[in-house]
Amino acid sequence: MFRLAIQMVGHRVTALIAVACAVLGGAALITATGVLAESGLRSHLPAGRLAGASIVVAADQEFHPVGDLPLALPERRRIPAQLVRELGELPGVTASVGDIGFPAALVDAHGRVVPSSSEDPQVAGHGWSSTKLLAGARVEGSAPTGAGEVAVDSATAAAAGVKPGDRVQIVVNSRPASGYRVSAVVDAPGAGVYFVDATAVEMAGVAGRADRVDLVGLRTASGAEGRVAAEVRAKVQGAGLLVVTGDERGDTAAPGAGASRSLLVLLAGSLSGIVLLITGFVMASALAVAIGGQRRDLALMRAVGATPKQIRRLAAAQSTVVAAVAVAPGVGLGYLLAGQFRGLLADRGVIPAELPLTFSPLPALAAIVLMMLAVQVSARCSAWRTSRMPATEAVAESRSEPREPSRVRTRIGVAVIVVATAMSALPLFSRTVIGATATSLAGIIGAIGLALAGPALVRGIGGAAVRMTRSGTSAPTWLAMANLRAYALRNAGIVSTLAMAVVFVLTYTLTQTTVLAATAQDTSTGTIAQLRLSAPGLGGLPDGTPAAVRKTPGVRAAAPVGTTTVVWEYKEFGDPAVDSGSATILTPDAAGVLDLDVRDGSLSRLTGATVAVSSDVARTRSAGVGRTVNLVLGDGTRVAARVVAVYGRGLGFGAVVLSHDLAAGHTTTALDQSLLIRTDGTAKARQNLAALAAARPGLTLGPANSPSTGGLKDAPPEVWINLATIVVLLVYLLLSIANKLVAATAQRRVELGALRLNGTTPRQIRAMMRREAAMTAATALTAALLLSAIPLALLGQGFLGRPWPAGPVWLLPALAVMVTGIAFLTIELPTRQALRTAPADAIRGQ
Repeated sequence: MFRLAIQMVGHRVTALIAVACAVLGGAALITATGVLAESGLRSHLPAGRLAGASIVVAADQEFHPVGDLPLALPERRRIPAQLVRELGELPGVTASVGDIGFPAALVDAHGRVVPSSSEDPQVAGHGWSSTKLLAGARVEGSAPTGAGEVAVDSATAAAAGVKPGDRVQIVVNSRPASGYRVSAVVDAPGAGVYFVDATAVEMAGVAGRADRVDLVGLRTASGAEGRVAAEVRAKVQGAGLLVVTGDERGDTAAPGAGASRSLLVLLAGSLSGIVLLITGFVMASALAVAIGGQRRDLALMRAVGATPKQIRRLAAAQSTVVAAVAVAPGVGLGYLLAGQFRGLLADRGVIPAELPLTFSPLPALAAIVLMMLAVQVSARCSAWRTSRMPATEAVAESRSEPREPSRVRTRIGVAVIVVATAMSALPLFSRTVIGATATSLAGIIGAIGLALAGPALVRGIGGAAVRMTRSGTSAPTWLAMANLRAYALRNAGIVSTLAMAVVFVLTYTLTQTTVLAATAQDTSTGTIAQLRLSAPGLGGLPDGTPAAVRKTPGVRAAAPVGTTTVVWEYKEFGDPAVDSGSATILTPDAAGVLDLDVRDGSLSRLTGATVAVSSDVARTRSAGVGRTVNLVLGDGTRVAARVVAVYGRGLGFGAVVLSHDLAAGHTTTALDQSLLIRTDGTAKARQNLAALAAARPGLTLGPANSPSTGGLKDAPPEVWINLATIVVLLVYLLLSIANKLVAATAQRRVELGALRLNGTTPRQIRAMMRREAAMTAATALTAALLLSAIPLALLGQGFLGRPWPAGPVWLLPALAVMVTGIAFLTIELPTRQALRTAPADAIRGQ
């Protein structure tokens, strides 16, 4: 059986190239997705400033829902300071350091923040004892000895142009800039600014948390690391603390590292569904063409005694041979593709540039298993009809197609299209990102329904075209229409694949741009403040800034605004569920600068343990005004909060708004991130605020909303990542479509040879094939538009209040040109090649 399969592969190279390309591209996409998922689970940031610690003890920065993946908690979760002493007394520990981080930034004489090697200004300040956690640090100068002395890292010293003995101005944790003497320069990556330990504790003091540290770093005697780590784990067991060594130390230095890795897992999860769906569709389509061209060979084997099972085994065997050749380079390409994708994520600031990918054989094995399984199933299904037919009937049908498309298949296809259309109505009821994803899925599922119902559709179109062209038409046109009707199954496979490419690009791209436009609309309409005051280089606004702004002439209202992360625990269909997302932090006077379209309650009640929620969340989670909701704050603290307002602009401002009081003490710093300011609209008011910002180091005054049109140029990183994914998948689809068209055309050598023997000229044959290409492209574009129109109209109505989406106007014409060009080129070139063979030789070769 295997030898026969090899021989059949040698005689069907053109058709099986399409299968090889489908396998290669599918293996690459699945491998790349697997690498991203594995990296999200196993990759770690470099140890950085903790490289000198043998063991690090820190709080678990993840929330662990039952039966689900952990959720990242990006706000620093502190641990008891008494652990520093207790762990330092363990045998084998040579140094025990309680590390604390707090906002600290050098400013120059012009009030500009000096760049620091510390990536996060919120935790750039440390106590001098934390230098014991550095690995191989070179110190120029001496340790700080008083409250007026500091040590700075070499990058900051170079940027500021200072050396030991010089004086600098430093803004520390909301305090006004003060002068310090530089006692030392520390040459180590990510070091930051170091104070005397007592001063650092005072500077980092957070209300009610002066007895806590960010983490504890332990240095151990040579060879004692494993034993000490085991003892530490036993000592802190049940306290919700992590004891890490080796590569895992880097994750504890930055709480946001867990969020970055979780994003990779979520990204891989969101990609996996569409990748598997498209890969399976392309694979099945390519194999249908390849095995469809072998129906005569398989029918003759049935006639000489081959059993149905042997026919299916033979079809699967030859497809497996081709897949085995293509899957290895596809896996290698997948690893390269994952590296490029990681670079895109890092360039867009989605993940830290230092976060590496984790490479192992697991993604490759998963890709190989999935592709081989898909090949086996698709090949056997493609050969099923021929293998089950009586031998004489199989031979008779080997040169034609069934006269009538399968009614069961057609009904299933229509049912799938109906289900997809019903699914696309979700944006009307859920104006959320999840609701928008229904549009993309509805388009793809509808395209699958088209593939199932396609033969009946194409046959109907062909029949109508033949009736319309019975008289007064040229021979090539009549032949093209007749072929379209007679070979409905073959043409339906081509039409459905082209339509899927168009539907995929239209729905996914326009979903992204529509959600982006709706978000920009919500944010722009809901922000009635004109200006925003922030201090990005300082880690937060200094104390007294809001009061000073409110006293500025021309200011009508000012309110601090921040963001954090919350995990919402709720019941869904009676079962526990969790949802993690961004939350806005507001004070009761936020109504003076923001209009969240409050539909019930009032933002003025945002005091104490209270929250406001979006109308979508209030409806789906029964969280109306007066209800109590259970939340996990960004540092892992569980709270029960009362809902005091329900608002409509959840897309622009998030699903949850926390009161400033509720979030206090549960963020990495206690500082406000920015201040929204509403003025009387005069130029004088803006000048007054600009003068205020210039007089205070590190403050930045800008528009409350960055100018945005809702277009792609204003898109956040996540949108560009999705669009890059669309491009990669589109290239895969187009290559597969091109190979499929080439293979399908090449298999028509006998048909073309017979036409030539009957007197048809090569010019007439080329004209016929061009008309077929035009009909194929037109049918695919029409079907794609019909499948996309309803989901996109409902999306636009639900998100923008109009029955059309937002997006680039050139997208549809560009897709039409692309599809038409591919159809013409991939049919024209193989046709010309086939016409170079003598008609008798073409028929004899079969």
